Amino acid sequence: MLPVLAIAAWSGTGKTTLLRQLIPLLKAQGIRTGLIKHTHHNMDVDTPGKDSYELRKAGANQVLVASQQRWALMTETPDNDAIDFNFLISRMDARSLDLILIEGFKDEPIPRIVLCRDRSEEEIGTLLDAHVIAVASNRPLNVSVPLLDLNDPSQITAFIIQWIKEGKT
Repeated sequence: MLPVLAIAAWSGTGKTTLLRQLIPLLKAQGIRTGLIKHTHHNMDVDTPGKDSYELRKAGANQVLVASQQRWALMTETPDNDAIDFNFLISRMDARSLDLILIEGFKDEPIPRIVLCRDRSEEEIGTLLDAHVIAVASNRPLNVSVPLLDLNDPSQITAFIIQWIKEGKT
């Protein structure tokens, strides 16, 4: 089973910024990462006017676009009440990954690092539960898990690599 690790925080805390820093650092250490990002917005990864967009809008429930460099599967899910997190993980190719990073999904029962920027200890406490393995903050906090420096991606990368090696996934 691939290790799955979420980076969770309130909107605007810097989840994407941190992940953009962590992924190349992990890659430099030989860790192949996949990413699942949660969004609350109606999003589209396709481009209006492109064949794949037009065929999906014509009613195809799934469209797979493939080239020699990459492929992408778009699936329409308008009738789903909720996102099936385990199904999303099962779509990842475990043969080509060492770690699946998750942006968001703070209510899923998976290991996670919680980010805290300019929040009170009471507010951060609302995100702390048995699945939190560390807190990354830009200031000192009194927490019962390791406290990482939010502004030091190398430190967070080292923590993640050690977590993987210890098999605490």
